[in-house]
Amino acid sequence: MAAAAGDVATGALWARAVEPRAGEHADHNGHGDAGGLCLNCGTTRIGDFCHACGQSSHVHRSFGAIGHDLAHGVFHFEGKIWRTLPMLFFRPGELTRRYAHGERARFVSPLALFLFIIFILFTILSIIGAHLEAPQFATGEGKAFQTKLEQKYAEQGETIAALTRQRAAASDPARSAFLDKRIAGVRDDQKAVGSTLSVIKREGGSSFEDVHTGWKRLDKGLSKAIENPNLILYKLQSNAYKFAWALIPLSLPFMWSLFPFSRRFTMYDHAVFITYSLCFVSLVGMIVSFGTMAGIMAAWLWTAACIAVPVHMYKQLRGAYGCSRVGAAVRMILLFVGANLALIAFAGLLVGLGLVG
Repeated sequence: MAAAAGDVATGALWARAVEPRAGEHADHNGHGDAGGLCLNCGTTRIGDFCHACGQSSHVHRSFGAIGHDLAHGVFHFEGKIWRTLPMLFFRPGELTRRYAHGERARFVSPLALFLFIIFILFTILSIIGAHLEAPQFATGEGKAFQTKLEQKYAEQGETIAALTRQRAAASDPARSAFLDKRIAGVRDDQKAVGSTLSVIKREGGSSFEDVHTGWKRLDKGLSKAIENPNLILYKLQSNAYKFAWALIPLSLPFMWSLFPFSRRFTMYDHAVFITYSLCFVSLVGMIVSFGTMAGIMAAWLWTAACIAVPVHMYKQLRGAYGCSRVGAAVRMILLFVGANLALIAFAGLLVGLGLVG
């Protein structure tokens, strides 16, 4: 729990670092009144903030101010968060359009909101103990079990060969019938062992054992993945939230392709759209996680999530870009496909980082 709380605080402080302070309520009862000199640049202030550098007239100089700044970063996006979240859920297109067109002070910036939500989401996953784990066949005990099965499979083959030779030399019909029955029984047993081995090899991830790429760092990573797959999976999960921001540039080409060579919409508009959309998807993930913790059937939650995400994309496209209903529906389908391709590319990036990192 302590580590989870630390992750929340870290995420909030990262979000705070990229969040504009404009439009927030401030406590101006402190050092310096309007008309005094700015303690940062020395300019004579006109109001509660310096018009040259933007610093507030209120400057903390007490030890308790450290705790206040931490609490402010963790819990206090001021009133902007309560204006942003309802619009993100119910009027995402309007939120995207207003923010992209310059109405910044009223809303939390998409990047700050995304960073904060991602940290909260992975904190929840760590609290509930959701983590990637290799199948038991990929562990040391599983490999020993696989070796025993392979030996048994070979022994059964030898037994079948010996019985077949005896059957060929037998002249007594009763003896021949007995040997035929034994051969059939051993073959059935060998078939069962072979089926089990195929499952183990498919799930155990042993297909990299003979791969030699020529890149020593990658080969070393593949070797470690074979020896300790759970370590690689842990690295993948820990890298997922550190590099979650990479989903934004990975998604930009797909977003641009929906409005190619448009002069009305810039890459910045697309980036705002993508980031707010990712915020919604992350919040849906949080809701599914909380619902699972509360005992709600996971299948129902995931079904609702799979419906909510495309509907949200449709509404956001309609409001942000002014698309017609048909145009928004077609672009929503293309965007949904592109989002999944970006997710696959992101997963490939994580695998690569896990193997060579």
